[in-house]
Amino acid sequence: MQAGKLQVRQFRYNRDNFSYLFFNNREAVVIDGGAVELIAAFLHARALELRFVFNTHNHGDHTLGNQDLQELTDAEFIDCQRLADLRKLVFGGEHITIYRTPGHTVDSICFHLDRVLITGDTLFNGTVGNCFSGDMLSFYDSLMMLCSLPETTIIYAGHDYVESSLAFARRMEPLNRDIDRYLERYDRKHVWSQLKDELLVNPYLRFNEESIVSVLRRRYLPVDTAFERWRSLMSID
Repeated sequence: MQAGKLQVRQFRYNRDNFSYLFFNNREAVVIDGGAVELIAAFLHARALELRFVFNTHNHGDHTLGNQDLQELTDAEFIDCQRLADLRKLVFGGEHITIYRTPGHTVDSICFHLDRVLITGDTLFNGTVGNCFSGDMLSFYDSLMMLCSLPETTIIYAGHDYVESSLAFARRMEPLNRDIDRYLERYDRKHVWSQLKDELLVNPYLRFNEESIVSVLRRRYLPVDTAFERWRSLMSID
């Protein structure tokens, strides 16, 4: 996938985790580099210098490659807090914007380069992350901020939960034909969607749709405000 002057490469590891590289013909930066062997082989094959190691948040399944990649290369590690404070950085002639997106964890961040958004465990393809921070309002605000981005924004998430997520979406909206179209385009070898796709199928972005609200009402869950509707939806197993 092309992102401005840089390319983006996705690597699967641990069954459903993803690592990402931003790179040009000389250097690269890795985000959530758990796919150490695949990344190292790719860097070697392309004769790329790994410059930076980043994470979307400080959970072990996302940080487990940090030390190995630093030992294999001269890459600099920058933690989530420092990246969030920077807000923007320049790499390969491109500006990478870092968004604070607390909710899944307190330190969750997303990386935005051109039309590509690396979302970690904040926004998945078809669903959203668990609110391990306990701060539901901040999580809601984070998702609403991401939803304000252009609808052509490409979502690259931290895990592949597409099939189970769309099964839940179908339970919420059995008549939503966009779910079928979404699944037809799904390719586990390259998992991505556009924000406009998420707005058509992802229940956690569709909590204001009457089809979703009616489900919440039947379960006697609060629906008076947008935040109540979203929080009610998050409470459904």
